[in-house]
Amino acid sequence: MRDQRFFAAECPMTRAMVSLGSKWKPIIIHTIHTRKIRFGQLDAIIPLITRKVLTQQLNELEEDGILFREEFIELPPRVEYSLTEKGLALLPILKSVCEWNVFYENTKICELKNLEGGD
Repeated sequence: MRDQRFFAAECPMTRAMVSLGSKWKPIIIHTIHTRKIRFGQLDAIIPLITRKVLTQQLNELEEDGILFREEFIELPPRVEYSLTEKGLALLPILKSVCEWNVFYENTKICELKNLEGGD
């Protein structure tokens, strides 16, 4: 009989959820969408996240190849974040998640136009 144990490391869903599976990562991706944004701007737009957690989530998204972090050597120091090609590919998926929520919960949680890169 074939061994049918589940190997999490081989499961695409598990690997995807490791990259996206926090409550803040999809919100960060949605907030950045198609623009460059600084840490302070993210901190102001997402007020419920602590600076420590925001830093951790940004680092993880960068490590996973979803975010690009650009450092500018100037005073004061400046860092901007933007989505990589891999991160941009998530926008239609997140849009679908928002549409799913609107359909089944009858609530508009996020602005869908932002996920398409609109203003």
